[in-house]
Amino acid sequence: MIMTTKIRIRGGTPLQGSISISGMKNAALPILFATILVRGSCVLENIPQVSDITSTLEILRRMGAKITVRKNRSIRIDTAKIEQGSAPYDLVRQMRGSTYLLGAELGRFGTATVGWPGGCDFGSRPLDQHMKGFEALGATVSTDKGYIRLSAENGLRGSSVYFDVASVGATVNVILASVLAEGTTIIDNAAREPHIVDLANFLNSCGANITGAGTSVIKVHGVSELHGCTYTIIPDMIEAGTYMVAAAITGGNVKIRSVIPKHVETITAKLCEMGVAVEELDDAVIVKGTGELRNVNIKTLPYPGFPTDMHPQFAPLLCLANGVSCVQEGIWENRFRYVDELRKMGASVRMDGRTATFLGIEKLEGAPVEAMDLRAGAALVIAGLAAEGETEIGGVKYIKRGYEDMIGKLKKLGADIEEIGTPIAELAPEYP
Repeated sequence: MIMTTKIRIRGGTPLQGSISISGMKNAALPILFATILVRGSCVLENIPQVSDITSTLEILRRMGAKITVRKNRSIRIDTAKIEQGSAPYDLVRQMRGSTYLLGAELGRFGTATVGWPGGCDFGSRPLDQHMKGFEALGATVSTDKGYIRLSAENGLRGSSVYFDVASVGATVNVILASVLAEGTTIIDNAAREPHIVDLANFLNSCGANITGAGTSVIKVHGVSELHGCTYTIIPDMIEAGTYMVAAAITGGNVKIRSVIPKHVETITAKLCEMGVAVEELDDAVIVKGTGELRNVNIKTLPYPGFPTDMHPQFAPLLCLANGVSCVQEGIWENRFRYVDELRKMGASVRMDGRTATFLGIEKLEGAPVEAMDLRAGAALVIAGLAAEGETEIGGVKYIKRGYEDMIGKLKKLGADIEEIGTPIAELAPEYP
């Protein structure tokens, strides 16, 4: 019998020591789906052991991919015998990243059949920019009984694609669809996130010709085929930022290793603005809580702006900061569902549309709370680490979607934290 799991935290302990950051989930997902385009085997290293990756590998395995788990978070994947349109609907609808199957199948087979994706609910997350890109490359789009169907009967041809908004998902999908297309595709107002750069670097290592990744204009010069390679996934900047905030809110002293400091510059800047000491090294950051927290204002923006995936984690800090702080969410309309849970812990927060105003309080108090999505779950863990008394957090499955061994890493830093019930990891293997 599978029991519901919860995280129990007894707060008030300053975090001390060092931890290493895992590979970035948001980079690994598109790269895993990109292997569909490759002839031959790929070895991918620094793959994070999180449930979204497990689901992705299961999707690819059930489509016909041969996957071998190697040592040290490395896998070998061969998609030579993958079958178009065979992605299991029940798995696809569990995660937003399955959207990348559209571009990958279209790029390889000239057609795609994929169930509507799922994932965390942040309000409206339309696929209109994805479809705009596919149509520019020569594909027709239709929907039927819960499936998205794409077809390019005359083949895919390079084209100019302008996005109305800088969408990470749409940028990934157009890259995937165009890398084997005839001619050159120019993506204007492209997303600039580090995981876009990582995808382009992986594909180029396989023989693609992609330039401009990391800027607002990406050029994809179509090639006839891609070959296998060995590639290492970049570290997860959001995981790094989460532990940076955890160190700050507990007044701790933590060295966070395996980090690209440039990727966390906006996080570092906000922490320093709040009075937290952050030291940058070549591949690590050291975060020291210094006592009182100053109030700040945050507005989330596309990279290189402050990341929407870090705004919930900062909320507990703002609860305890002196004075009044504001968060304006510029990406997702429904990212504040954690607010009611923080109020159960004593937080004083006023909502007005996409803006939250935090009135600093002396302390948070432990309470039973529920994670509503991945980053909200991380925010509640951070709040629990700082709170007086005991906090129990439900919705653990959301946290496991994007954080590898969060409980183990926090225990290593001295946190009084445990998972109660039957952990998912004991019921299923890490990978298919």
